[in-house]
Amino acid sequence: MTTITTIGLDLAKKVFQVHGVDAEGKVVVARKLRRKEVLSFFAKLPPCLVGMEACGSAHYWAREIIKLGHTVRLMPPKYVKAYVKRGKTDAGDAAAICEAVTRPSMTFVPVKGVEQQGLSMLHSGRSQLIGQRTQLINAVRGHLSEFGIVAERGLLGFAELSAIVRDEKDQRLPVTARAALMVLVRSRRSAPRSPRSTPCCTRRTR
Repeated sequence: MTTITTIGLDLAKKVFQVHGVDAEGKVVVARKLRRKEVLSFFAKLPPCLVGMEACGSAHYWAREIIKLGHTVRLMPPKYVKAYVKRGKTDAGDAAAICEAVTRPSMTFVPVKGVEQQGLSMLHSGRSQLIGQRTQLINAVRGHLSEFGIVAERGLLGFAELSAIVRDEKDQRLPVTARAALMVLVRSRRSAPRSPRSTPCCTRRTR
């Protein structure tokens, strides 16, 4: 069998597409792999260059394939798109990745380690929770403004509005509106706090 020098791997959740060529650019392998077959496939190959798009799960697969002795290069999907010769298919994408990874002018994405990915997830999760909190607060503010009830922006203003919603003696809100707003107010109280960065992430190095 001709030695494979370069592989384009199109990632997916279940079925992956492989496109491998030899040193002369001749196609040696073009096949589909199930998720459980990916690592065993690369374990049987001599070290080669593997290209992948920097998309979901790419960093995980890059780390695992590197452990098997291969060189892995991740590329922004938008840069790979220019090398797609036909309509968008898994086989076509894998071939485009295989070609793109050999281009001297290609821009590559560094492979993230486990801790680096965890830190990115921490910041992403925190941003998402803050966004959800802001959306909920704005919803309560908007609904109450329909009844002429306003307060300052921010958490202090929201606390004031929450007190009004809970006060059943406040006749400015009809029963139906109060019931709906109570769900939002309680959701704010029961929502988990956004994760904070650990001290080692923010401490300056002297």
